[in-house]
Amino acid sequence: MLHRVNHRHPRALSLAVQLALAASMLGLATHGWAQDAPPPDDAANPEKARNLEGVTVTGSRIRRVDVETANPVVTLDRAQIAATGKATLGDLVQELPSIAGNATNANTNNGGGTGAATISLRGMGDKRTLILVNGVRLAYNDVNSIPANMIDRVEVLSDGASAIYGSDAIGGVVNFILRERFDGVQLSGDFAESRHGDGFRRNFNLTAGHSGQRGSVVVGLGHQSLDAVSARDRAFSRDALNLTGGQVIVSGSSATPYGAITLPKTQANALGCTSRVALNAGVSGATTPGDYHCYSVADSYNYQGDNILQTPQQRDQFFALGKYKLTDAVEAYANLYYTKTQSESQIAPVPVFANGDNFIVSKDNYYNPFGVDFGTDRVSGANNGDFNTRFTTLGYRRYVYNTYNLQVTPGLRGSFGDSSWQWDAAVNYGKMRQKSVNYGFLDYTGFQQGLGPSYRDASTGQVTCGTPGNPIAGCTPINIFNVNDPTTIAALKNIQRNPATTTEYTVKQFEANANGNLFELPAGMVNLATGFSYRKESTSTRTDPLAVADLNGLCGVVEFCSSVLAGSFNVKEAYAETLIPLLSGKPWAQTLNLTLGTRWSDYSSAGRSTNSKLAVEWRPIENLLLRGTVSEVFRAPNISELYSGIAGDAPTVNDPCNYYTGGHPQACANVPTDGSYSQANPQVSAKTSGSVAAGYQLKPEQGKSFDFGVVYDPQWVPGLSLSADVWRINLNDTITAISAQTVLNQCYANPSSAFCSFIHRFASGDINYVAEPTVNLGALSTKGVDGSVAYRFDTDRYGRFGLRLDSTYVARYDVNPDPSDPTTVTIHNAGRYTYAYGNFPRWRGLATLNWSRGPWSASWRVRYVGRTQVGSDDTRQQLSADLSVPAVVRKVGAYAYHNVQLGYEAKAWHTRFDIGVDNLSDKQPPLMYQNNVNNSNTDVATYDVMGRYYWVRATVTF
Repeated sequence: MLHRVNHRHPRALSLAVQLALAASMLGLATHGWAQDAPPPDDAANPEKARNLEGVTVTGSRIRRVDVETANPVVTLDRAQIAATGKATLGDLVQELPSIAGNATNANTNNGGGTGAATISLRGMGDKRTLILVNGVRLAYNDVNSIPANMIDRVEVLSDGASAIYGSDAIGGVVNFILRERFDGVQLSGDFAESRHGDGFRRNFNLTAGHSGQRGSVVVGLGHQSLDAVSARDRAFSRDALNLTGGQVIVSGSSATPYGAITLPKTQANALGCTSRVALNAGVSGATTPGDYHCYSVADSYNYQGDNILQTPQQRDQFFALGKYKLTDAVEAYANLYYTKTQSESQIAPVPVFANGDNFIVSKDNYYNPFGVDFGTDRVSGANNGDFNTRFTTLGYRRYVYNTYNLQVTPGLRGSFGDSSWQWDAAVNYGKMRQKSVNYGFLDYTGFQQGLGPSYRDASTGQVTCGTPGNPIAGCTPINIFNVNDPTTIAALKNIQRNPATTTEYTVKQFEANANGNLFELPAGMVNLATGFSYRKESTSTRTDPLAVADLNGLCGVVEFCSSVLAGSFNVKEAYAETLIPLLSGKPWAQTLNLTLGTRWSDYSSAGRSTNSKLAVEWRPIENLLLRGTVSEVFRAPNISELYSGIAGDAPTVNDPCNYYTGGHPQACANVPTDGSYSQANPQVSAKTSGSVAAGYQLKPEQGKSFDFGVVYDPQWVPGLSLSADVWRINLNDTITAISAQTVLNQCYANPSSAFCSFIHRFASGDINYVAEPTVNLGALSTKGVDGSVAYRFDTDRYGRFGLRLDSTYVARYDVNPDPSDPTTVTIHNAGRYTYAYGNFPRWRGLATLNWSRGPWSASWRVRYVGRTQVGSDDTRQQLSADLSVPAVVRKVGAYAYHNVQLGYEAKAWHTRFDIGVDNLSDKQPPLMYQNNVNNSNTDVATYDVMGRYYWVRATVTF
């Protein structure tokens, strides 16, 4: 019996939360989320405050005393990180309201499992979010690889910054600022577990440091581990649930151990079936067609329970940060960290599809009771039927990863005499090495031989490969019609292969920067920052020769083909940025500043690009800042997009030709027009590749970013700060590996679309495979509003309180797959979840309430995910939430997650204790159904899947 999981959200609560989020629009930007700290000593010393040394804030290279600038930056400091109880930086940053779309985390099993956490600012994807460490590019785009105990604060710029940082900074920048000074030794350990008694987490950190007059050093060690949780252990994820015909059914894969055999029409009709048959229950060895019945949904394989809800991870980290004054004017520094991550993903045992995997079950196979070939001949293309099965006796398909990540940045910095000018020169070296061993696959040659002609030898009584008089030595016949046969199990294990793949990625960079004052205007000093850099990126992938895909995406391993990737490129860049004070101390112009910046980039792989920005800051009165930035943004193709070879993919799609009655001959080639066709298996074969393999010359993505905002700190309410920013990003020539669903949808909507050539169907109309090359094709436009309200106050009796509410409203997220074609249908993602782009609820919010009094402290965080929907009622969108109905919408209510923390500092013991509960109300994620998502019947990038989660931590400092 199927138990539906319904989640009801009281309308009154949802309305109240939305009103609170709307109120926050009155007020984001540069204020931190940290628990409030006492005012710094500088605030009580006016003379010292006047001589504060300027610092750079993410989004600009110019040193300034001002904290609030034209850049909308959110800062998270160490206190905020500690109060959340998060073990990794990825878990923390992904809660920001400006994060949307498809971001990888520990709950991404199918398509993940590497242990990485990625950041997708504005939902633009992790490739369009630049990750920095102390302003230097992160070599491996996994924020979990950065040791949390080496971080002083995190600055998040949610604005395009290509003119300042170069490629990738389209959705924004996340800059992890390192700790410069620490004296003493600190030990911490935390443990966590879900209310189900699973998902156990352990986290240990050691930090030690010493500071002297001329230098300082900080070193640290860390160990984290996270246990696996099976999808079977949660009601919402244990079954492959599909929405079809308005009903929720358990509908898994047609690749089932009992077989799903597509017979020639005459044979199927003779058994009273339309096309497919399956082995009768209880039959141990099929000998005649009478041992089979007509295939139905009830025969499908429930693969979902074999998956992992939370992927296991173990991470060991080391870091060292140091600086030393060589002279009064020159300082040497070095930052180094090394991370080793062991992780794993797991999916159902290997399925095989005679047509999709291009093998033949011979009509002369001794065990074949039907007397016809199944599958497609590679040479002639002849096809008599199909044969789907699953080898459960081989165990799960497991992908075991070992990832090694090293990044080191040595450099020199100093000043030019007594002038305001400072300089910095550094080398950045980063290397990532990842080895994956992939278990549960089959040698293609041995498999095909075992399915070929075979006979029972009269003299020995043994079934033998080949034909009488011409046996095949070393081959064991495979009874694919009974995969549980002991002889077949032994034969399969004999040809089982566990291909290994090793990927290495290296970045080498030299960068030199200088900044200081140029000359003085009546309103103040004109500042200039300038610099240049040279960077080389290279990659290589090695894999078992059997697993290397050919031009058709086929290889010597059944259901596992890997791409051999090798290539490199270099980029030379130069930039300049200047701050020009126009007015100061005038009525209605306390400050008026203009910032201009430009960056020139020359890529050996994609040509040259120049991108500029203009920013204005205007303070009509002392406590009111109006700001605006217009920037050109771009992203050059990365190495994978350029050089990846042909590889297999298995996406889940809704075939728009289901129940086809004509009118779309290109999209639905060979599909019957009598309405009888229905895609048998939502998971289809696809072939991905980079641009070079496809013979395509990629060029950079180009676009513009706009941000206009206001920050108001009213004197009449001390401690209150309000801010709001209206933002917009337009991007053209987007680099994308076209999804199979997009290919099918766009060809269906436009028979002259170039996508039509990517669809390959069998004579029956069933999908053979869909090509998914990487090209420049498409335009993206998104806009919305960020808002923030922050308020802190002290009481003599009850202690200190801090309240903050940050929110993001997405007004538009439109993707036009092919702007050159006027008939192309634009996909509207705002307020909707789509498989290709992820989840874009209109509203997202994060509210925090902090309290401290003496040794006690507490926090309450509320993460709000607004209402969204799966599917569209516009038939042109081809985004139906239902497998069998062309335009069905599945509405998903708003979610509010409550996390609480309580801390106590025992100063006499130099120890602090913290306890916390995440997802206090134990909310279960919404059902979005397996026909719409890739993992666990829900959107694992947005919603919590673990349920209530308890954690405890102790920190000792001495």
